Amino acid sequence: MYLFGVFSVGLALAALPVFANQSLDPNAVPHVSARGRDAFQAFALAEEHRAFAIAPGGAWAWKGEEATTEAASEAALAACQEQTEQRCVLYATNGKVKFDASAWPTLWRPFKAKGEAERSRTGIRRGDRFYDLAFKSSSGKSSKLSELRGKVVLIHFWGSWCPPCRRELPELHRLQLALGARKDVRLVLLQVRENFGSAQQWIAQQKLSLPLYDALSDEPRQESLLLADGKTVGDRQLAKVFPTTYVLDKHGIVVFSHVGPVENWLQYLPFMLDVASISGK
Repeated sequence: MYLFGVFSVGLALAALPVFANQSLDPNAVPHVSARGRDAFQAFALAEEHRAFAIAPGGAWAWKGEEATTEAASEAALAACQEQTEQRCVLYATNGKVKFDASAWPTLWRPFKAKGEAERSRTGIRRGDRFYDLAFKSSSGKSSKLSELRGKVVLIHFWGSWCPPCRRELPELHRLQLALGARKDVRLVLLQVRENFGSAQQWIAQQKLSLPLYDALSDEPRQESLLLADGKTVGDRQLAKVFPTTYVLDKHGIVVFSHVGPVENWLQYLPFMLDVASISGK
């Protein structure tokens, strides 16, 4: 038996069975969606030898009914790795959880040194230097993404017209509150395909405290974003769907990305703090 996935939505089973080994709790598996939890439930009930692998961001895969645990582990890890740029690790084999919670927040490593980062191509994949976008602060001050080098940046593309975006923003609000007064981690929320005033008004109505920046995307039909050099880039080149989020290290290198809404951004706080403490050297 062979299953894998990474999607944020899925059909949840009506009820979870009671497992003899309560450590095999689907709700304890980090980052995975409802579909992933359903898959883990099936894994927990399958025949040996079996293995379940996960990666930061929600990718997962499992393999069962193999000749050995080692064979099941290799197959699950390989299938998981096909779904993500992040590193997959074993969560459980047979009836035993293998997950190393202390190592989990370090899986965005390694981070590039300054020289290597400066030679990196511009792009959106892990290891690329993200596009140097131009935007304005809420007070109207012109800025650009490269001015935030030296800080970890979560850059988020959203719109108040976008239902999944609206559902996710309270999660980002909780992450912002958890960051508190930290200066080395910044959230940059950029509205797309609407004017900044509309985005501000919606956030104010929801009573959310979030760092909004004006992406200079003033018209509903405007499908491009401005770069610091005066050129433009298509918004769908950066975000196939909205919302889409990237986390950049202190050199502006992509260490994580997520297409679609994230269920619980607080799960990513330890990862972001690890980037803040290690990257930028």
